[in-house]
Amino acid sequence: MSDPTIISADFLVIGSGIAGLTAARKLSQHGKTILISKSHLRESATQYAQGGIAAALQKDDAPKHHFDDTINAGDGLCNEEAVKILVEEGPERVRELIELGAKFDTKDGELDFTKEAAHGKRRILHAGDATGREIEKALGSAILNEGLVSLIPNTMITQLIIQNGQCIGCHAIQNQMPVTYIAKATILATGGCGQLYSHNTNPPIATGDGITLAYQAGATVQDMEFTQFHPTTLYLGDKKPISIFLISEAVRGEGALLRNIHGERFMPTYHPDAELAPRDIVARAIFSEMQKTNAQHVYLDLSQLKLDIQTRFPTIYKRCLEAKIDITRDFIPVAPAAHYFMGGIQTDLWGQTTIPRLFAGGEVACLGVHGANRLASNSLLDGLVFGHRLAIKASQSTAIKNLNSIIKQQKPNTIDAETHSGILSFKQALRDRMWQYAAIVRDKMGLETLLNFIQKNKDILSVQTLQPEIIEVQNMLIVSELIAKSALERTESRGSHYRLDYPQKNDTTRQYHHRMTKPK
Repeated sequence: MSDPTIISADFLVIGSGIAGLTAARKLSQHGKTILISKSHLRESATQYAQGGIAAALQKDDAPKHHFDDTINAGDGLCNEEAVKILVEEGPERVRELIELGAKFDTKDGELDFTKEAAHGKRRILHAGDATGREIEKALGSAILNEGLVSLIPNTMITQLIIQNGQCIGCHAIQNQMPVTYIAKATILATGGCGQLYSHNTNPPIATGDGITLAYQAGATVQDMEFTQFHPTTLYLGDKKPISIFLISEAVRGEGALLRNIHGERFMPTYHPDAELAPRDIVARAIFSEMQKTNAQHVYLDLSQLKLDIQTRFPTIYKRCLEAKIDITRDFIPVAPAAHYFMGGIQTDLWGQTTIPRLFAGGEVACLGVHGANRLASNSLLDGLVFGHRLAIKASQSTAIKNLNSIIKQQKPNTIDAETHSGILSFKQALRDRMWQYAAIVRDKMGLETLLNFIQKNKDILSVQTLQPEIIEVQNMLIVSELIAKSALERTESRGSHYRLDYPQKNDTTRQYHHRMTKPK
């Protein structure tokens, strides 16, 4: 392998979702900024976000109400200081988005707010049912128009470079060639890890890369047991596509009802807020109803909605129609799937990780703002608010002193076709077992079975390669183990983490955050 190309910058941003775009745009005002994406620049969870972005902008709303709803949804595990920042700084960040050109739906000349589960007010701004796409378009267009950020697509980060206890950049693979980036501040905004589960709503690139990079470099990770499962994804049985399609929470926010396969409404028997209960409760209720009726799905009934369904939910209408489901008259078959990761790289309120010069924001980061269960439509706000804040802090990074010679990438081994095929086969086996043992309901026996399976396949980590698809599997294995170990240690049920063998909350663990650092 030839020596890598070395590229220097002031700021290196890895990930092109809302947190990465927000951070890169602000950092570009302070120095040379490079934005790297593993795929094309529009491929991120932000692009897939349907429902909307929450902000207390209504006259009858206030950050205090938004704060209370977020805390309640987080089930005793929220960092209250972080939540206070989210809800108080959120409205200003959203106004800035609108000034950039983000076009949210309006009614009679005013912003049209909708309501979603566990929100006490109608505070969700939306752009049809493709809000994330609209936000990413506004931020991306601003970056392109300003021309201050260097955009690098189709690049896989393989390792963070740590010298003198601080991050000075990363190694990467671009067009199967090694590249090294050096910067005085590195920002991880790589999104979540939904692809660890065979049923998920995430883009194919969501394989936990950022968490692995930080953990392997010595950073602390936190709350790895908390994965949110979205209650309603389109169920197509044997016709299931590669990517599971999300049926937005906003559909229930507008009044849609859940019914079992016998057509019976069931949510009122599980929670007083029925269809608008917190996501973890609705997902478990659907899971329970599917077991009771020996079914693979339940139904979402939109027949009582008093609005133009095709106009309000055009993406959902079109996608369901492709599956020969007319949502204006037919029930939608739905089932839960992995959706959002509340755990991740531990950061402070300014996005600083436990490694100097390394920052993290968005879904890859964990500062406790979502607690044990994220409030609907707070994810885009999280990336916007804390992407902005981490850029403020990262922009203050000083020049790197005492830079030693750059640590070279390890030379890869040649992988034969059989080994390559075996690793890719393991990927699906891992995803199936994560869904079976570490998904909506868990117990000690299942988690130990999962950990034994992971341990038996640890030799995959010793394979050195320039092939991104193999590196992804290695990352998935590492993050899966962290999730399973954390889930095994939390011997209670709280938020999205539900243990069949410990079905109750344990108040002694309230505000307890499980943190892990790679052993030296």
